[in-house]
Amino acid sequence: MPRKRLKYLPQYLAIAPFFVLFAVFGAYPVFYSLYLAFQRWDGIGPAEWIGLSNFEFLVSDLEFWNSVGNTFVIWVMSTVPMTVLALLIAVGLNSSVRFKGLYRIAYFTPNVTSIVAMAIVFSSIFSPEFGILNAFASWLGLDPVEWVTDPWGIKIAISVMIIWRWVGYNAIIFLAGLQAIPQEVYEAARIDGAGTVQTFLRVTLPLLRPVLLFSVVMSAINGLQIFAEAQVLVGERGGPQDAGMTMVLYFYNQAFLENDFGYGAAIAWGIFVIVLLFAIINWRLINRPERAEVKA
Repeated sequence: MPRKRLKYLPQYLAIAPFFVLFAVFGAYPVFYSLYLAFQRWDGIGPAEWIGLSNFEFLVSDLEFWNSVGNTFVIWVMSTVPMTVLALLIAVGLNSSVRFKGLYRIAYFTPNVTSIVAMAIVFSSIFSPEFGILNAFASWLGLDPVEWVTDPWGIKIAISVMIIWRWVGYNAIIFLAGLQAIPQEVYEAARIDGAGTVQTFLRVTLPLLRPVLLFSVVMSAINGLQIFAEAQVLVGERGGPQDAGMTMVLYFYNQAFLENDFGYGAAIAWGIFVIVLLFAIINWRLINRPERAEVKA
């Protein structure tokens, strides 16, 4: 047995760096944050064991639940139009349009652009005094909108930033799904007399369901972790009436501004549970029709 193990030693050594780095920078912080969630620690003095006190306060913390509500509202305002736009763009790119490669690069570029740089640009666009949107509104004779001081204006601005960043990424994912659909299915639909709308609703969407499932679940996971957009646009305190205070921004405030690392760790685990439950719910809701068809 020892000789057989030594035989594969080079292979074990080759994959060892990944597991070592994962253990040090991945697994250890996760388990340490769970341990820290049962402590009261300001990052300097000794930690004090307080049991479930952090989680008990988290359940009754109105500011945390306000951040949860803000996050879900922003997620709905951004994910629904983003998915529709991405699907329309993918359908357009899947047709006989010229310069498809150029369009794909253009749509995907926002996803690899720096979030901070993007947020700074959008903060100038939505500026109430010198913003491009209010300048355009004044040119049309409309009253200026207080984008970064009005609660709903803040949510709209953050949602637009998220849409701009992720619509191209999802469009490329949808395009890959559309190109994987056999052309024979569309030919059979045309022979049966199905029009363009009927073909899209009864052929394309059902066959695209696995890709839609992936997109919605990933949008739920990413959308509930909004941080940089809100922080740069309205500041670390969430703006007026805490309208831009998301769950992750609230975690950042408690852990790194208030130096309450124990409660911050409890918030992080609360966010993990919420994201996990929401992703499971989305997966079950979207995957249910497919199961019904299989049973039928």
